[in-house]
Amino acid sequence: MRQRKIPMRMCTGCGEMKPKRELVRIVKAPEKPGEDGSPPPPCIELDLTGKKPGRGAYICRDPECLVKARKARRLERAFSCKIPEEVYERLEREMAEDG
Repeated sequence: MRQRKIPMRMCTGCGEMKPKRELVRIVKAPEKPGEDGSPPPPCIELDLTGKKPGRGAYICRDPECLVKARKARRLERAFSCKIPEEVYERLEREMAEDG
């Protein structure tokens, strides 16, 4: 019997290739323009199911990898937008609660 291919993804924090199931997906939800036509702030959150719509970046379940990604601004590059400090703090809290 043929073995199934294991999808691999790169952690944005440490840069290691790991199986997709070992990583947490951080998703930037599709943007909807505001009522006045101005662009809304980016909606970035942890996607523990891996099924939310939007642009995704993967990170290890280790909070240190989130710190590394934050320091090197890797998530900002992955999502092509400025990420507010509150979002990083919320991600750190969610990751601490999860793990």
